[in-house]
Amino acid sequence: MSKYHPGSGSSAIKDHLKAPFSDYQWRLKSIELILAELIESSNNGDIILAEGKRDIISLKKLGINGSIELVTQSPLTEISERVASEKKRVIVLTDWDRRGNILAAKLSEDLVYLGADVDMQLRDKLSSLVKKEIKDVESLYTYVIKLRKIVTGDQIDI
Repeated sequence: MSKYHPGSGSSAIKDHLKAPFSDYQWRLKSIELILAELIESSNNGDIILAEGKRDIISLKKLGINGSIELVTQSPLTEISERVASEKKRVIVLTDWDRRGNILAAKLSEDLVYLGADVDMQLRDKLSSLVKKEIKDVESLYTYVIKLRKIVTGDQIDI
């Protein structure tokens, strides 16, 4: 492990990165734009569907304070019927592993059938940006903090 200390030379951290520094900057900016959209949607009453309690903790730490429903606490048909009956936009934000993909597809199918306004695009965009690094929503907060430290030059462990 190497440590980067601000003031020890701006290229110190760049020498230990797996990708060009600009890739980290771009990825962070892209993720933060998606998070801003999630925060706005959540504040406007949209419902976010997540898999577990740790996902909720991660999302809350990232500033998403609206309605987040767990999809693993009840049968999917019950969740879909309850959420669709609220007549609000639904953002599916399950993990981007095999199980999360299956849940997302099933939820989307059920919700669309029930007439809900379903957003899968935010999950897809987020997944495409992070799936090589992290596999789940619960790791998102830690990953964003790591990217922020890399981009701002704060002390990090590599």
